Amino acid sequence: MATGISGVATAAAYRFNPGLFPDAPKIVAKRTPRVPRRCSRQRWKRLSAGGGGDDVNELEVVNKVSNATVEEKLARKKLERETYLVAAIVSSFGITSMAAVAVCYRFSCQMGNGEFPVVEMLGTFALSIGAAVGMEFWARWAHRALWHASLWNMHQSHHRPRNGAFELNDVFVIINAVPAIALISFGLCNKGFIPGLCFGAGLGITVFGMAYMFVHDGLVHRRFPVGPIAAVPYLRRVAAAHHVLLSSLVAFYDMSPASIHHTDKFNGVPYGLFLGPKELKEVGGEEELQKEIERRSKGYKS
Repeated sequence: MATGISGVATAAAYRFNPGLFPDAPKIVAKRTPRVPRRCSRQRWKRLSAGGGGDDVNELEVVNKVSNATVEEKLARKKLERETYLVAAIVSSFGITSMAAVAVCYRFSCQMGNGEFPVVEMLGTFALSIGAAVGMEFWARWAHRALWHASLWNMHQSHHRPRNGAFELNDVFVIINAVPAIALISFGLCNKGFIPGLCFGAGLGITVFGMAYMFVHDGLVHRRFPVGPIAAVPYLRRVAAAHHVLLSSLVAFYDMSPASIHHTDKFNGVPYGLFLGPKELKEVGGEEELQKEIERRSKGYKS
């Protein structure tokens, strides 16, 4: 009995202070592999060793079910991309065709009297460029002040895993299309300098919307292939800047619909798209942007 007590005391003392007994044998606890849930220890040993015909068959069935689930998810993802691609092509072709017809019709009406309205056409062209550029600043303000505030219930679908080819956030495309259609219609049905300016503004909003769809939805979020657009260096920077925002969303916002929590990191920048790299540079996020560009460049090369 004394021997047993001495042995236990020696082992306990060595375990907590091995320096007291330098010549004592080391006691190493043998670790057993972690046993998965819903599986007994003996059954897991048979599965790991390849023994037990019924258990091996069951393991094969589990692997087949897992592979089938992965294949089903990939097929569903492919169908979603194809569906959105068809929608993007149809909408782009339709909008481009209607815009081209509208421009030709308006210019033909302007030149019907044999005079070339230089001032009106210059105003239309200037407002087209101005509206396209101005939409970037409007989108930046709306993203910060509206989409991530009072309209978060709609916009949060853009920051969650998407179920299907579309999301509730796509409604903003229709909302932005309404003023463009109204301006083009007013400019098309009326003659004069002011209608010409409205016509140009509507065209500018339309051009920005199409560019936003291809860069944001296609290049950034890869909802459909964009072809050579992905090779443009500046657009790669735009995509990387947008991903700096996405990679930090867990820190910026609570994804529950009840609340939105802000942090001080970059103040949620960038909120715009095409000037996103400039926004990040202004708030000291250039280093983070370069890291994201390098990470994405490795993905392009591989």
